[in-house]
Amino acid sequence: MAKVERKRALRGRAGRMKGGRGSGRASSGQVRLWGRHAVEAALKNPDRVHRKLWATREGIDSLDGELPQDFPLEYADVADLARLVAKDAPHQGLVLECAPLEDIHLDEVLGGADAGPIVILDQVTDPHNVGAILRSAAAFGATAIVTQDRHAPPESGVVAKSASGALETVPWVRVVNLARAMDQIAEAGYWRIGLTGAADATLAEALPAGPAALVLGAEGNGMRHNIAGHCDALAKLPISDAIESLNVSNAAAIALYAVATR
Repeated sequence: MAKVERKRALRGRAGRMKGGRGSGRASSGQVRLWGRHAVEAALKNPDRVHRKLWATREGIDSLDGELPQDFPLEYADVADLARLVAKDAPHQGLVLECAPLEDIHLDEVLGGADAGPIVILDQVTDPHNVGAILRSAAAFGATAIVTQDRHAPPESGVVAKSASGALETVPWVRVVNLARAMDQIAEAGYWRIGLTGAADATLAEALPAGPAALVLGAEGNGMRHNIAGHCDALAKLPISDAIESLNVSNAAAIALYAVATR
């Protein structure tokens, strides 16, 4: 009992409970999140509207906070939870169905007093990579990540699990035209650096004194020609010749560290 009394209330907004145990698919228009960090962060996010939480008792005990008394909760065993998520997904005894986050517009994240780096992703479609980049963006104080709406993964449990809670804290701006968005970012005072192994300059040489926008392309194809043409500079990470390239999420983490420690 003492453990429960020490817990603070989780702040997320609860929706109305509808129906019983799920079929393995999220309800229409909803997203399903799993894993302790992803679920806990969503429960603490006041901008989330929650539909229902399925959990083991151990999963509930692992949360850093106490659910409101009327929260739509259903206890389930591990096997039941496994049927609610992607195959072999590590749900850690927690599965949350909730409404997707509201859209964030680019002008909402530009012009802040403390301008951290912006990460621009050109057709990076792997949800594990996008989630890992969100996690690094949170770790190194990025202002936002920006993706093209049609060529990026949707908000999902895979993204949220890979982001380890950062999906709830790092603004994710989806735009129709990435090149036009890059122009708007430049007008806000950011120096746009495209990361490519074909560049002559290293990232350290290309970094400005002011705000930086890091542009990363998809693995394999890299940045599209038009996107590279909208960069103020192209730069490479000084990696060994023993390996051709880095995973895009690893490259993003190194680049964000370089910006944070310049």
